Amino acid sequence: MKLAVFDCDGTLVDGQADVCWAMERAFERAGLPPPDSNAVRRMVGLSLPVAVRHLAPDLDEGQASAVTEFYKSSFRARREEGLLHEPLYEGIAELLHALHAGGWQLAVATGKSDRGLNACLDGHGLTDLFVSLQTADRHPSKPHPAMLEAALFEAGAMPSEAVMIGDTTFDMQMAGAARVQAVGVAWGYHPPAELQATGAREVVDAVADLGAALERAL
Repeated sequence: MKLAVFDCDGTLVDGQADVCWAMERAFERAGLPPPDSNAVRRMVGLSLPVAVRHLAPDLDEGQASAVTEFYKSSFRARREEGLLHEPLYEGIAELLHALHAGGWQLAVATGKSDRGLNACLDGHGLTDLFVSLQTADRHPSKPHPAMLEAALFEAGAMPSEAVMIGDTTFDMQMAGAARVQAVGVAWGYHPPAELQATGAREVVDAVADLGAALERAL
């Protein structure tokens, strides 16, 4: 058994433009000054309510709830209008197909919602490659290990048989909490030095290098 569990935003797809737009729009609709775009990018991967709290810790419960709901509705409207742009990083589709053909089980653990992840994977024709899809709808936010533990359970894998692949410190910390090896990717939203400091076995610079890194991890 070999299980590769991927983060989504910043690892499989680059959706930062829409995330930043939706967060800015949500704060504006709540009558609040929008957060810095760099700060928003660093929060990608956390569950939405947790990300909002990190971005604006002084908000009261009502304001934080309003921002969260405005974000959801803004993001949903953008998708329904056909304006959402979540491109796969170059080489990701080929990598996933190669891993699947090579006997790897594949899973996703993401701060996206069920609806958001399903729409993203369906849009790229990748859903059938995955044996487990874990989202923020059913689990505590990263770095809590619940999503990763659920993926292990659904795949029938032991922690020693799995690798978590992600672009943020939240992914690396989640892997550590679940006793799973972690491989970082340098094309996402947190710098390699931070990934290494929070538990990455190694950090790869290119998608073409990721398959070999996964084999080394196990």
